[in-house]
Amino acid sequence: MTQLPSKSHGRKAIRPTLKPQSLMDEAPDLVGVWQARIITLFPDAFPGTLGLSLTGKALHEGKWQLHTHDLRGFGIGKHRNVDDTPAGGGAGMVLRADVVGPAIEDAMRAARGRWPLVYLSPRGAPFTQAMARDWARSDGVTMLCGRFEGVDERVLEHYGVQEVSLGDFVLTGGEIAAQAMIDATVRLLPGVLGNAASTEEESHSAGLLEHPQYTRPAEWMGRAIPDVLTSGDHGKVDAWRREMSEKLTQDRRPDLWDAYKK
Repeated sequence: MTQLPSKSHGRKAIRPTLKPQSLMDEAPDLVGVWQARIITLFPDAFPGTLGLSLTGKALHEGKWQLHTHDLRGFGIGKHRNVDDTPAGGGAGMVLRADVVGPAIEDAMRAARGRWPLVYLSPRGAPFTQAMARDWARSDGVTMLCGRFEGVDERVLEHYGVQEVSLGDFVLTGGEIAAQAMIDATVRLLPGVLGNAASTEEESHSAGLLEHPQYTRPAEWMGRAIPDVLTSGDHGKVDAWRREMSEKLTQDRRPDLWDAYKK
């Protein structure tokens, strides 16, 4: 599945390949446009929520591109097997190296410049806002969505795959994690949000949690908007917001507060 933009923000890139047409994306790459390439057993899961709201609008306008690579297409034998039992025994199944390897090579064929290759794994480094900013500065990212008991370790070693975790919990597959990480990254691309300043005050952007937000009505259920926010004094507003961000971070995320104060 490839999302075709309605506007061209780059030039088509034509690359020779020996891979059968049935295993190729149907849409051409757009040079100079940030891309996400997803290796998955469930390509129909995409774009999912990435096709909605501002990320979906940006996708439609060609400000970024999404390509999926169906892991089943690289399966072995008549039944396109993609997994096998763990060496040494144990429960579950493991994605085969001779299946995942060719899929990675197919997905990375379009890579150019700085292009992270990521495996969504609960044992990986925690995904952070800083990581999202780093990926947004790259030319694109390729994500491998695991299933079952994981991926043959030799694949990760051979291709130098970066393991990244969405959090300290286990999902049935990497597709949901991939969508979350792509959303966090795409919204940082130029022109996606429209107001670049909005990303500077968000939680984690400056190492602190975001301050509370209010809007109309001025009073609701007996609760009024803090007077400072309606005072018209921008200096006092900024100071209040800073104070609240620090307080929230201290109370809710002492780990972030300790890192911020260093």
